[in-house]
Amino acid sequence: MDETKKKYTLAILHILTSALCFALMAFFVRLSGDIPTMQKAFFRNAVALVIATIALAKSAEGFKIQKNSWKDITFRCLFGTSGLIANFWAIDQMALADANMLNKMSPFFAMLMSIIILKEKPNKTEWATLIVAFIGAVFIIRPSSGVASFKALIALYGGFGAGTAYAFVRRLGKKGERSAVIVFCFSLFSTMITLPFLAAGFKPMSGRQIIILSLAGISAAIAQFNITAAYQLAPAKSISVFDYTQVIFAAILAAVFLKDYPDSMSYIGYALIIGAAVIKWLHGLKKNA
Repeated sequence: MDETKKKYTLAILHILTSALCFALMAFFVRLSGDIPTMQKAFFRNAVALVIATIALAKSAEGFKIQKNSWKDITFRCLFGTSGLIANFWAIDQMALADANMLNKMSPFFAMLMSIIILKEKPNKTEWATLIVAFIGAVFIIRPSSGVASFKALIALYGGFGAGTAYAFVRRLGKKGERSAVIVFCFSLFSTMITLPFLAAGFKPMSGRQIIILSLAGISAAIAQFNITAAYQLAPAKSISVFDYTQVIFAAILAAVFLKDYPDSMSYIGYALIIGAAVIKWLHGLKKNA
């Protein structure tokens, strides 16, 4: 096996590990029980903050941030944090696989927001996949009397917030900003936002709940490291579709441990969204061949 194939195979393993760990994070958040959303979000970000702080402290440049990065970092933090909180809330309120799948609309929202943020115009095939993905989301949301489920819309915003944040991360990458800086700023901002809510409405936790939320934070941190490694080894067009395995992992975890089974309409939505992602991926490979 040549070096290129080795890197590609390793990248796939990294992104599959990331998908599994993000699914585990969502599973542990759900398993932690009746704990305020902000309290769960705090634990998830506090672990990443500690890891990012250690990484920057050991780096040669330390905590230095490029002058032209501040605006993009601010928007990344705002959209990323609001999207994260929306996703965590949805995880507690609806089927785990549904919440995760709606959050996985983020790549499509990233494509849409890139028109504004990065001046990247999708072609006809990319627009088609975007439309199919939204149709899939409708199957999961299942609007009633023309008004979508509030819970599902919150989950969908989680995907929008994440997708918009990814667009700003991409722009920061083009400016040469370090990934550790981006993770540190996001984690610090999210921790600071959730800390007042934690202090005002802290709910005492059992030892079991502390362990579970710590596992959620560790899972999220591992996922972030692996997805970063994956995109360093191979281009997004080659591996991004594998990130959608998260919904499969989430569905399996929910079915086995929570007895939480999606219905037939949800499966149709999953098939449409994943199918759209595969078509978009294959089109990207052909275009850049």
